[in-house]
Amino acid sequence: MSKAIINANRSKGVINRNIYGQFSEHLGRCIYNGVYVDEASGIPNENGMRADVIQALRALRIPVLRWPGGCFADTYHWQDGIGPRENRKKIVNTNWGGVTEDNFFGTHEFMELCRQLGCEPYLSGNVGSGTVQEFSDWVEYCNMGGQSPMAELRRANGREEPWHVKYWGIGNETWGCGGNMRPQFYADLCRQYATYIRSYDEAHQPYRIASGANADDYHWTKVLMEIAGGFVDAVSFHYYTVPGVWEHKGSALDFSREEYFTTLRKALRLEELVENHSRIIRHYQGDRKVGLIVDEWGTWFDVEPGTNPGFLYQQNTMRDALVAAVSLNIFNNHCDTVVMANIAQLVNVLQAMVLTEGDRMLLTPTYHVFEMYKNHQDARQLESYVETSLAGEAAESQVPNLHISASQGPDGTVLVTAANLDDAQGAELDCALAGLGRIERVTGRVLAGAAGAHNTFDAPETVRPVALEGIELTADGFKASLPPCCVAAFEVKPA
Repeated sequence: MSKAIINANRSKGVINRNIYGQFSEHLGRCIYNGVYVDEASGIPNENGMRADVIQALRALRIPVLRWPGGCFADTYHWQDGIGPRENRKKIVNTNWGGVTEDNFFGTHEFMELCRQLGCEPYLSGNVGSGTVQEFSDWVEYCNMGGQSPMAELRRANGREEPWHVKYWGIGNETWGCGGNMRPQFYADLCRQYATYIRSYDEAHQPYRIASGANADDYHWTKVLMEIAGGFVDAVSFHYYTVPGVWEHKGSALDFSREEYFTTLRKALRLEELVENHSRIIRHYQGDRKVGLIVDEWGTWFDVEPGTNPGFLYQQNTMRDALVAAVSLNIFNNHCDTVVMANIAQLVNVLQAMVLTEGDRMLLTPTYHVFEMYKNHQDARQLESYVETSLAGEAAESQVPNLHISASQGPDGTVLVTAANLDDAQGAELDCALAGLGRIERVTGRVLAGAAGAHNTFDAPETVRPVALEGIELTADGFKASLPPCCVAAFEVKPA
């Protein structure tokens, strides 16, 4: 029996809903044939947005969506994607697959996507190959409500009112595909660009996000905070869970038990990265709070055999679901510093929520984790602890068998999310809840299966949540049996 303790008397604060953010890039079939199809397509759509995909994603209550990249962002010139489609420039997507980009999906289309999803836009601006003027004009185009050249251009393109875009990323991976810059050089650029991300309405202030480190490059974060920390609201970093090496990342479906545990061990490293980057930010932020954003995270495997290597299309298994579960638990438990996270990516790319093939669509195990966790959004994080044992055989890849987080919503309901990382052994969970008083009832759902279990277009419901039976109320909480390789969500209703 594993003892878990949830302490409703102690909290690090409210879990920012933006931790459950998403990321969409002009990469492979994420945008085109993913969320967006031609209005004349036989696939049902509203203003070009696939109705089935939108309906599925709305159920996740996505709070914020990052676009247009990724590496694509620093080759993207936003004025190529506005105005009559027949006049938009056709370019080659040199980052991803060398395919033709016709710019049919641009700023107006992205804002329409966000409207249909009910989420906030997060625009990643071009610092690598763009200019300060170009970036400043994009902010003005989106946010100016009065008279100005960019506001008039927006109106000429059919949008009278400004969108009031809040979140602005100052470049992407500027240490790599965004310009191969040194931290000192980028930090100076960041100060300059941040200056020209202006507010055009006192009620709608822009939120400036600096392009942060690659994984554990703490020197980047230190230099950036020293030089530009006073000019931004948040600093990002990127971390991908890769079981192998970049040249041979490993298969999404054909993996060994050791690779399974290696993947989970690398996912758990996210806690160390969050803590260390947060510590540096705190040291240099002074009297103002600078948030930490993980605006690219998730699993990255070799592409599926027979697909375009530049499209980054990979299947999604229970292994991915567990990576998502422990990552979201980590973000929840560090809600005092983590203000946003954006999993890569929304549809058909990397650790996607949804996969499409022609007019067919399926929900991935990762989708179901986000759906099970969605009530953590804007809830009060609760201190949590669980006794664990080690799972796995090789010492270098062993992981704790259990991983949890908990929160309390505005109506008093407590959500406890738990992952059993052991692929062979179930776990008996005895969960005590302090500071809640008498518990009226506990209900639970579980997502479970073999590590490689996944959904296909012919069998789209192989992996899906089901009710967790046999939950027993105790004097101070509840007991439940967790199957191997599972993610569980418990809703606890106080009396």
